[in-house]
Amino acid sequence: MIRCQALRWGAPGQPLTPPLDMERPEGSLTAIIGANGSGKSSLIKVLAGLQKPLSGTASLNVPRRGGVSFLPQQQHLDRHFPISLQELVAAGSWGLRQNPATRNQRLKAVLDDWNLSGLEHRPLMALSGGELQRSLLARLSLAEAPVLLLDEPHAALDEMGQALLWKHIHQWHREGRTLMVVCHDLAAVHRHVPHTLLISPTGCALGRSVDLIERPQYTKVA
Repeated sequence: MIRCQALRWGAPGQPLTPPLDMERPEGSLTAIIGANGSGKSSLIKVLAGLQKPLSGTASLNVPRRGGVSFLPQQQHLDRHFPISLQELVAAGSWGLRQNPATRNQRLKAVLDDWNLSGLEHRPLMALSGGELQRSLLARLSLAEAPVLLLDEPHAALDEMGQALLWKHIHQWHREGRTLMVVCHDLAAVHRHVPHTLLISPTGCALGRSVDLIERPQYTKVA
């Protein structure tokens, strides 16, 4: 489903790691961990097709349209953009063939599911960080992409929000979707994610989360 061959990424002439060779099968759930500046977000943008690699290839065996959903970090969003929470979430169903009644029913269900009911008409500027993050995640819930690439989905979430996040990640995983999740919370990775890709300047390691995280030299990667 996801294949990297001799992949290098970073600023021009400054690759962040040695070449990465990696395959993640359909229906897999993988965390991406590493120190700040190691290239986690850059890698997931390359996988999403939003950033070009320096060399090598990254390929996803998905439909060209609607095959990938990407969750960006909040700081890359324009909070002054004049849309409401409901309009932001509803964008997740863009391109899906649904009649208006079904579309509205699914939107209401997703807002309820992410504890956003009653906030539908608030502009982005009026949302807390946690409300905005749950809105972005709710937008993913409306999409039907087989691959989900999530860049720090736990950011700004309180305990309730994090519980909702992992509930949905496990649900998407059970549905057979392929997920890659950039995460700084090693305890959560240890508890929830079976496999992990560790990124470091000396190379990348892919293995069982329990094995990678418990190595002493990897306990402070976040």
